[in-house]
Amino acid sequence: MPTKVTAVLSVALLAAASLSACGSGGDEQSSTSNEITVWTEENLEDRMAVQNTIVAEFTQKTGIKVKLVGVAEDQFSQTLTAAAAADDLPDVIGALPLASIREMEANELLDTETPGRIVDQLGRDTFSPRALELDTSGGKLLAVPSDGWAQLILYRKDLFEKAGLQPPDTYEALQAAAAKLNTGGTAGITLAIAPKDSFTAQSFEHIAQANGCQLVDNAGNVALDSPQCARAFEFYANLARNYSVKGKQDVDSTRATYFSGKAAMMIWSSFILDEMAGLRKDALPSCQECREDPEWLARNTGVVTALKGPDGSAPAQYGEIVSWAITRDAATDPASKFVSYMMNEGYERWIGMAPEGKFPTRRGFEDKWNKLPAGVDSKKPLADVYPADVLEALRKSPDTFARWGIPQGQGKLVGATMGELPVPKALSSVADGSLTPQAAAAQAKADVESIKRGIRQ
Repeated sequence: MPTKVTAVLSVALLAAASLSACGSGGDEQSSTSNEITVWTEENLEDRMAVQNTIVAEFTQKTGIKVKLVGVAEDQFSQTLTAAAAADDLPDVIGALPLASIREMEANELLDTETPGRIVDQLGRDTFSPRALELDTSGGKLLAVPSDGWAQLILYRKDLFEKAGLQPPDTYEALQAAAAKLNTGGTAGITLAIAPKDSFTAQSFEHIAQANGCQLVDNAGNVALDSPQCARAFEFYANLARNYSVKGKQDVDSTRATYFSGKAAMMIWSSFILDEMAGLRKDALPSCQECREDPEWLARNTGVVTALKGPDGSAPAQYGEIVSWAITRDAATDPASKFVSYMMNEGYERWIGMAPEGKFPTRRGFEDKWNKLPAGVDSKKPLADVYPADVLEALRKSPDTFARWGIPQGQGKLVGATMGELPVPKALSSVADGSLTPQAAAAQAKADVESIKRGIRQ
């Protein structure tokens, strides 16, 4: 989902100070401590309640006390920095996105031995191989991948069937469908193009990864001026200019257009699945058919997970894996037991907090995930709304996740670019005709190189 505005350091320092009273105490911890501190980015009130219930059961079973502290995503980096400086890191941090894991790695704040042992104990073959790969650096597993959400191409199955079109799982099929269905008051696709919206960056990365376009090469050099990237810029901007809704479409307007029945396709995250099924009052489908049947749009929407471009070696998609991290000064034994518990006995309830955005990275939980209630104002299992083939594709999607910069150890750069958004800025300029795709790719490269020089290594 869109990245939140980063909080100022003074706020983070205050947050860190408030956390210090229940921190791990750095060197005071021993590997046999009977009390640990856990930070979690799942800090919404209802999700904290679920986690506190799991924690209470864990304590009852093991005797290990857990101090659970919610930390906002937009304050994490600054709060972590302040805690590390005060030698007051927590033992465990949950729901950490990939860029944050790499940031901790770069600052040598991770225990890189224990995650591998946990995964081996739980069964390495029960984890998504790609999720493990994204969490691995230099042969070491940096964290335990817990779940993920996916960027998806959503399309109107009824319109595709009527027009005799194939699912939009390649550049060619996507382009053909957008062109043919862009008629009669219906846009071929609704696509984010707002230059100051991180959702534009995520949507474009989905398209770019499919064509083999990378942010950096294996040596860490910015590679956005490659032919693969120039083609991705051209393809995305052409869709936005010729077949999408006019104007600087963003995360909210794209959803509203598709929900109103005025677009045949959309790129959006899996968090839309409960909304599209009419389970959230503040984001209900509004198409004509939806007024009498709130689930109509969900039943008539097809889902494509991975996309393939002409220059791509394999289908790929943008997705986020969140993980359990164990810090360098953690009480190793209780921290290990806690993470193992959350990935086993507590796992069903963990992913059940928002199943539409928590695809399991552990196998063996597929049937349980299907039946977990999704939604906010109303709740219903996704299996009651979406067909089995769609759910299977969603569950398998973590195996095709691809991310810029993460495998190359450039997590801090990824985070910085999401703050300054140089790629959406260049992309928007192609869409409005002020830059060629090649010039936009060169501009994006120069801007990212400037950001990279400003990062403290």
